[in-house]
Amino acid sequence: MAAVIELTGITKRFPGVLANDQVSLAVAPGEIHALVGENGAGKSTLMKILYGLYQPDSGSIAVRGQPVVLDSPRRAISLGIGMVHQHFMLIPVFTVAENVVLGSEPARRGRLAPDEARRRVRELCDQYGFVLDPDAELGALSVGEQQRVEIIKVLYRGAEVLILDEPTAVLTPQEVDDLFANLRRLRAEGKTIVFISHILEEVLAIADRITVLRRGQVVGMLEAARATKAQIAEMMVGRPILMELPVPEVAAGEPRLVVEGAVIAGARGRPAVRGLSFAVRSGEVYGIAGVEGNGQSELVEALVGLRPLVSGRLLIMGRDVTRTGARGIRLLGVAHIPEDRHRRGLVLAMEVWENLILGHHTRPIFGPGLLLDRTAIERFAQERVARFDVRTPSLRTPTLALSGGNQQKLIVAREFAFDPSVLVAAQPTRGLDIGATEFVRRQILDAKAAGMAVVLVSAMLEEILTLADRIGVIHAGQIVAEFARGAATPREIGLYMTGARQAEVRAG
Repeated sequence: MAAVIELTGITKRFPGVLANDQVSLAVAPGEIHALVGENGAGKSTLMKILYGLYQPDSGSIAVRGQPVVLDSPRRAISLGIGMVHQHFMLIPVFTVAENVVLGSEPARRGRLAPDEARRRVRELCDQYGFVLDPDAELGALSVGEQQRVEIIKVLYRGAEVLILDEPTAVLTPQEVDDLFANLRRLRAEGKTIVFISHILEEVLAIADRITVLRRGQVVGMLEAARATKAQIAEMMVGRPILMELPVPEVAAGEPRLVVEGAVIAGARGRPAVRGLSFAVRSGEVYGIAGVEGNGQSELVEALVGLRPLVSGRLLIMGRDVTRTGARGIRLLGVAHIPEDRHRRGLVLAMEVWENLILGHHTRPIFGPGLLLDRTAIERFAQERVARFDVRTPSLRTPTLALSGGNQQKLIVAREFAFDPSVLVAAQPTRGLDIGATEFVRRQILDAKAAGMAVVLVSAMLEEILTLADRIGVIHAGQIVAEFARGAATPREIGLYMTGARQAEVRAG
């Protein structure tokens, strides 16, 4: 069968980086083709070339057998190629229909036709099995529903080929199931899907074929029905990956972090966290599972002193730090991996070495008083970069020049330094490839084995289930259920995450 998309010998260079090196890829019509690889392997660059955002330095592109030049997204869309980005491009105060048709509004006699817009959106939803109300305000929708709006927006513009970039990153297990049902329906209707993901279980569940990239080159193509996680992971990284990490048996000690009846304000002063309590002991990983936007961000910021408690208490190592700021809490040995690496974790204009000592720069190891010992700093930075495989041209490279995954590894490398007593980790493997994810998860388990108390907040339920000794499920700013390791299935936890289980209890 002739390929609907064919990339041949695509090469793309950026300053100091060969992103794509003679990459060839053929995508058959009516298939779900997964594209996997480490951070920096060239997946996103390749898809941005296909979508017209980047121009290749060499190579050619054919669509339905015809050579084309994709010099803009508009040109790609005109050829039936659409892209759903990981970060949605939607307007919260607009309705579903308004978001879908924005920029391509139907009109009659030169005037906008909102009824026609709603009708066409409803028809698309019915055709492809999407459950959406065209009149619903986008800001009131769940993340999964917003993603459906993005897909319908692409279909509305006539896309026959859909590129999905990490589409499950912020979805609950139920929303992933719904998305996959929609994707299978799209495939059955003849659409072609390129699916970028780092979650190999999902790749094997949804893809027909899998292309693996490593360091800018194609290292192989697999039939998903005959592939295994271990096989794909080894192709991605170039070495065997331990898929199931051994969890150390540790006798939990005294509580190191205690939250008592915390009320924390969110947007516009409204409570984002309401009367929340939990404790984490030394040698324990406490996982907080929940749909993003249910108070996790505000809770994490309060735990590290970046947001005050309206009421309640926070204790670290037995000391009441409810009114202590971020610096005081950090000096007590609390490390923090923030969910927003750009806003909370890094100063992007600073060089790599500067970000590696950020918050540690007053330690005596780096020099007396106001003077910095550049030799000691360089030795420290080189060790951190090597140990955590931060891929950077040099220690003097501006941090903004690194990929998102390498920026995240830079934060993890800094926060695991100097043996903290408590680690508050929010989305610690977000944006990391499978090799780096394995490494970071090992670090968390090693920290547990060494007696650290770890609060782990992750949108990846699989990560929580893998690492946590206890799981607290957060919904609407409250811990609504708590489970020991292995005491609940992912589906049961997912029901609590969405509030469905609480609704069942109330109804019963």
